[in-house]
Amino acid sequence: MDVREREISDEQRHLDTVYRRLTEKIHEAEFLMADAASRVQVGTPGALAERDAQVFRAGRHLSRLNNEFEDFLFGRIDLLPGKDGVRGPDGAQTSVEPADDAIGEEGGEPVAEIAETLHIGRLGVLDAEYVPLVIDWRAPAAAPFYRATPVAPGRVVRRRVIRSRGRRVLGVEDDLLRPELRALLGGVELPVVGDGALMAALGRARGRRMNDIVASIQAEQDEVIRAPAAAVTEVTGGPGTGKTAVALHRAAYLLYQDRRRYAGGILVVSPTPLLVSYTEGVLPSLGEEGQVAIRALGSLFEGVEADAYDDPAVARTKGSAAMARVLQNAARGVVERPGAPDRLRVVAFGRRVELSGDELARVRQQALGGTAPVNLLRPRARRLLLDALWRKSGAPDRYQDPGFAAEAREAFNEDIADEEVFIDFLAAWWPEVTPLQVLTAMADEQRLGRWARRILRPREVRQVARSLRRVTAAGAGLSAHDVALLDELRTLLGTPARPAAPREADPLDQLTGLAELTTYAERSAPARDRAAEADGGDRMDYAHVIVDEAQDLTPMQWRMVGRRGAQATWTIVGDPAQSSWPDPAEATAERDRALGRRMRRRFELTVNYRNPAEIARVADGVLARAMPGAVPPRAVRATGIEPRFVTVAAAEGLPAAARAEAARLLAEVPGTVGVVVAMRQRETAAGWLADLRPEAGDRLMVLGSLEAKGLEYDATLVVSPVTIGDESPAGLRTLYVALTRATQRLTVLTTTDDTTVPTP
Repeated sequence: MDVREREISDEQRHLDTVYRRLTEKIHEAEFLMADAASRVQVGTPGALAERDAQVFRAGRHLSRLNNEFEDFLFGRIDLLPGKDGVRGPDGAQTSVEPADDAIGEEGGEPVAEIAETLHIGRLGVLDAEYVPLVIDWRAPAAAPFYRATPVAPGRVVRRRVIRSRGRRVLGVEDDLLRPELRALLGGVELPVVGDGALMAALGRARGRRMNDIVASIQAEQDEVIRAPAAAVTEVTGGPGTGKTAVALHRAAYLLYQDRRRYAGGILVVSPTPLLVSYTEGVLPSLGEEGQVAIRALGSLFEGVEADAYDDPAVARTKGSAAMARVLQNAARGVVERPGAPDRLRVVAFGRRVELSGDELARVRQQALGGTAPVNLLRPRARRLLLDALWRKSGAPDRYQDPGFAAEAREAFNEDIADEEVFIDFLAAWWPEVTPLQVLTAMADEQRLGRWARRILRPREVRQVARSLRRVTAAGAGLSAHDVALLDELRTLLGTPARPAAPREADPLDQLTGLAELTTYAERSAPARDRAAEADGGDRMDYAHVIVDEAQDLTPMQWRMVGRRGAQATWTIVGDPAQSSWPDPAEATAERDRALGRRMRRRFELTVNYRNPAEIARVADGVLARAMPGAVPPRAVRATGIEPRFVTVAAAEGLPAAARAEAARLLAEVPGTVGVVVAMRQRETAAGWLADLRPEAGDRLMVLGSLEAKGLEYDATLVVSPVTIGDESPAGLRTLYVALTRATQRLTVLTTTDDTTVPTP
């Protein structure tokens, strides 16, 4: 059993203890509630109120225990002895700073014993002896989990994020805040998992230079985490500099520093679902549902999930700012759909009144002359239809008196508008349109050609229409680029107001007759719910938005994210050298439009502590070709193991070589192995390695080049670099990303004619 598995097992044992105690507390709450409710005979009105209050309190406690029962535990901190040793009501030491004698020296290096370990969760839990099993994340004792940084660690030696689902611990990730210290827990050296292990190796390396490097990493990251929030914080840095982790720790820090402002209002946007999974492991939900929303670009539009990828040429067209004009034409053009009625007949003043197809077309064009979203123009279209029918009936010539004319017109409107024929006609002639309906209509190449005339080239129209044919009426077959189009269409279409549904009464209130006091946030929740419902279920008013791998957002995706942060503060992290978008200037223009005139603070992370120097040298050679003049981050550690280059005579030899090299890496490293191929080869490559899956399990991942962003593996196998480099205009930058995913080993598998990656 390796260190990671052993630590997961230890955390699982603690979680099992917590759940046993929670079960006991639930039984106690059920007993108290049943006991109080059974007291039918009471002597005084005061006793009745006391009984009802006890039922209420027991019911609230039981409800809270049941609601927070799943995914209960998410953090842990290991602490040095406190300065004064005083313990608070939750059983934890209250001192923020360590005791003067907390750190000693042994063999010329600093050594300390861990005095206290606190687990952080959704609720505080004490055992039968009132020893804390879990600290409520809102309690003062939990503050160091969010506030401690490497520059100001206080008593914290190790901060651990615990990722769980239900009652099962899935993983742990450590952040070492005192990497230079050899910490002991129960006489045994404190184990470290994940990036914290890399920092520990750096921190304990002998020599002044390594100590300076660790201090440099800590200072850079700490400055970003604690930067003032009232603006835009822009963070750039190459691979391995910790951009994502820093941004997420910043979210936790902001939330804990100003919970009133940020509670329930932080959005984290990641480019791919794989990176979302990693992000959820680094930044837990912080103890309350809805504190932090973590979304991939392909899931930002409520109710749909991107499950397809576009070819680079199609992605380039869909992501361009020009698509906004195409969508504007489509949103208005789709109302005039094939099969719509082309004649309206009603009976007025005892005779038939009819509008022809040409007259209806003029009414439609007049209605579309309004500036409101298309679905909100329907009342205008209804009014213009009634105007046209009124004129066609000859009624204006019959009434010379304005008063009589107004009365007649009002009666005419009531009679015609209530007729079933008119109602049915309006529903068919000007239907309420959904964004997905417009997108699927764009799969018709002829219609799309009309809407995209003088905006897209004929070849681009054909490519986009062909790609949209895979999208079903239920929303399957969407790509992340399609989701940005849906979001734009929702703005262009609008959603008619719906009658508010009556709110259900709380059964507990009916039982006790007591009304619970509420906070401002709780009282304003119904208004937010109604606004979200009007927008199709999406939250659009976040207080802080974090964009990870920002260099990859297309102009249309920046427009989508910008709508969710119109009043927000922002943290944007990225690296231009890793951009897969071929026109950075166009994306920058839309990003600046989304951010507006907010003040900006810029930070740069310069130290690469993920990749050994041997791997960084290979990647830097590709970077020099992808972006001449770009300065890579400094790799600060070396392993003495050079990357391995394997060449096969032809592409036919890649499957067997890939199996052999993946098996070699699985044997060389105890952790994960990522196999990176061109996007179009993902399924094929997965088939090559299928026979390794039963034994390797989750240790082996096959992913496309664009899916590798932000992720890291103990070892990486990059297959056919020339295919990755040629798959898009930004292919060399994408290849640079693929070469910088490994923390220990890198193997590059090429054919004889592939010179994309220069050998050292």
